[in-house]
Amino acid sequence: MDVEITLLVNGTARRLSVDTRTTLLDALRERLAITGPKKGCDHGQCGACTILIGGRRANSCLALAVAHQGAEVTTIEGLADGAALHPLQAAFIAHDAFQCGYCTPGQICSAVGMLREAEMGWPSHVTADLDAAVTLDDDEIRERMSGNLCRCAAYANIVPAIAEVAGR
Repeated sequence: MDVEITLLVNGTARRLSVDTRTTLLDALRERLAITGPKKGCDHGQCGACTILIGGRRANSCLALAVAHQGAEVTTIEGLADGAALHPLQAAFIAHDAFQCGYCTPGQICSAVGMLREAEMGWPSHVTADLDAAVTLDDDEIRERMSGNLCRCAAYANIVPAIAEVAGR
């Protein structure tokens, strides 16, 4: 059974008809030709499909499209401002924080959401003082980004790229 939904994708309202079982990842990639989010594990374990829904990071392979009627969805394609890259996109390039690039869109979208979470004071598993402002040291960044896997070993450069944008 198909259902008509509207999503605000990267600032543009997009109306589409989807089966009620269609994931947001499949709707983006197959119906809207937005290929930044990648299908890696299709089980929410690798983070290659990470996008922002209402400014919060989410694994789009686990999100049903119909559950996000009217939602604001941002993919890697929507982070840049015209020709001006998002600071995290620029930092990933400057720090050579990718090799094959498959996980990079999910890594960057996750980092955008993670920086917002830290700004709001959300603690992580390794946050030492739950009453203090969050300090994004390397351990905090690694913990907060642990849901995004990189199989080609760019990890050494991902943390410094994020740290640069976090103001360290």
